Amino acid sequence: MAASLGFGGSNAVDKANATATANTAQPAYTGPTQMLDEHLLTPATISSIEVHGATNTRRSLLDHVFQPVVEDSAHAGTTLGQVLEHIGVATKKLARFDIFKEEGFGVFLSEAARPESAPPSDRTELDISIRVKEKSRLVFSAGTDFGNTEGSAYTNAVARNIFGGAETLSVNASTGTRTRSAYNATFSTPINGNPDLRLAVEALRSATQKPWASHEEQLTGANLRLAWLAENSDSHALAYSTVWRQLTGLAATASPTVRADAGDSLKSSLTHTFTRDRRDNPMLPQSGYLLRTISELAGWGPLNGDVSFAKTEVEASGALPVTIPGLAAKSGVSVGGGLRLGVLYPLPSGYSLTGAAQPSRINDRFQLGGPTDVRGFKIGGLGPHDGADSVGGDVYAAGSVNALVPLPRLGPESPLRLQLFANAGRLVALNNKGKGKETGEGLAMDSATVFRGVKSAVSELTNGLPSLAAGVGLVYAHPVARFELNFSLPLVLRRGEEGRKGLQVGVGINFL
Repeated sequence: MAASLGFGGSNAVDKANATATANTAQPAYTGPTQMLDEHLLTPATISSIEVHGATNTRRSLLDHVFQPVVEDSAHAGTTLGQVLEHIGVATKKLARFDIFKEEGFGVFLSEAARPESAPPSDRTELDISIRVKEKSRLVFSAGTDFGNTEGSAYTNAVARNIFGGAETLSVNASTGTRTRSAYNATFSTPINGNPDLRLAVEALRSATQKPWASHEEQLTGANLRLAWLAENSDSHALAYSTVWRQLTGLAATASPTVRADAGDSLKSSLTHTFTRDRRDNPMLPQSGYLLRTISELAGWGPLNGDVSFAKTEVEASGALPVTIPGLAAKSGVSVGGGLRLGVLYPLPSGYSLTGAAQPSRINDRFQLGGPTDVRGFKIGGLGPHDGADSVGGDVYAAGSVNALVPLPRLGPESPLRLQLFANAGRLVALNNKGKGKETGEGLAMDSATVFRGVKSAVSELTNGLPSLAAGVGLVYAHPVARFELNFSLPLVLRRGEEGRKGLQVGVGINFL
């Protein structure tokens, strides 16, 4: 009679480590743990794997997941413990397709029946039955969403597992405090049956108000994105995008700089994003670190469009727990810090590195200041201004330090914290006045002028004190967003910049 073992839960099969113990000085004792360890060392192989409940999933997708497990089990010396480990890895991989319910996994093992005429074998042959429950293929949702510096209301429709290969089609429409309207449709699919390697195609259209620069920006375009997860959990994304931008809806008080950049532009670019997140809680980190880089190349080489530049941003942040004598090991007190750097380098169009380059546009320059980066300043409050308009910069640096302390009587497990912080930033534009030549497309700069301008802007970051603010506030870490209510006091303010003394509310998912 075949013996069977059942395993359930989202992890499907727990990893088992086989160990053997011996004691020659005392009589051997065979307890339950030792018996299990010896059983896991039994030579084993897989006779068959059956998946039940995946009625809308293609056989080829399942083969990509489980065929390597069957092949590995055929190697000489494979033990029952190794088979269980490989099955556990495969079921976790199956769960990452996001087409099965987490609580629906069940794995059952039994000894395969052998014909009476079959020769004896020193390996246990296993029949494996895996039960899954598929998620709903069509889902509609509506609600509110929070991103950095804005909130929005949305409706969303998602079609899962469209062709049986874990494909997803998502259609979204939203309106928000800054984004008047946004529509996008995204189709994504895993490549070669790998849930950690996905290809996505997106079409988008949006209209966003930018009152700090007296205009509205409308975007219409498409993206092609390849995203993958490395074995060490680092994530990468490589995207090609082409976007038609319209800078329109100018206010009557719009500055000459904003008016000069008004109208249409076409950006064609390649972007690579790298993320390493080792924080214990992204919304309320008590330990760990984050490293992120975003690199963009637009308009150069085979890329078309009427803007050409290289743009790079680097972000690093970390947190450390603080142990207080007399309190529990986990006090909930932590100190943290963050640093962000960015450079935009104008390039000539085509394949030349020495031709004439156009200055950056307000659409592409960095903006700095606001409740989610440099607190104590208005959105776009730092850096170059033309009248009341924040016109952005080409080089920036921003940093912060903070301490998070649990409120009395709430304890370290509460998502509510008292925050003490200080942050600073500097945003600088390239100085190209009088150093270029006027063309039909505007002021053009040769390669030497661009290099000197970027070098001068980088040096200017350390010229004098940066804009600085400090304050105290409350932080609430919700699973979908972080909420901050801070009282800020600008301490250093450069001419033309706009501080924000008093209360400031921040809602977002990525804070400095």
